[in-house]
Parts: sequence; C-alpha cells; structure tokens
Amino acid sequence: MSTYEPEPGDLVYDDATRKVGQVMGHEGPYWQLRPVGGGREWDAHGPLRPATAAERLSAGVALANARSRGEAP
Repeated sequence: MSTYEPEPGDLVYDDATRKVGQVMGHEGPYWQLRPVGGGREWDAHGPLRPATAAERLSAGVALANARSRGEAP
C-alpha cells in the first residue's frame, strides 16, 4: 500500500479540519494548505488525501458564493 505524497498545487482534503485546501508547501511534519481561491494558510499534519470531485465542486461553489456576497476577491 502506497502513501499519498501531495505536490504543491494539489487539492487535498484535511480530515482534521474537514476542509479542502491547495498544497502550498511542506515543512517538517506539516503541510501548508491554503483555501481554494486564496486566504490564510494553515498547517496540516496529515494524513491528507486527494479531494474528491464532490469536495472540489463544493469548495468552488463556496468560493463563488463568497464572491457574490463581496466576501472574497
């Protein structure tokens, strides 16, 4: 069984926070993730898994809704 190693730019699901994030980098045991569409990064210590199509869609819809409300650029 292989362990998933995300690459910068990948969209992943963080079980600890229950959020989809874009991988920005890796430092020690932590992965730096950023919300889809930008925002404040957070540290995830994994394990991470690739985001499903439904999770990607949900994150995109949440971003579009935030933009329509003027909460996101």
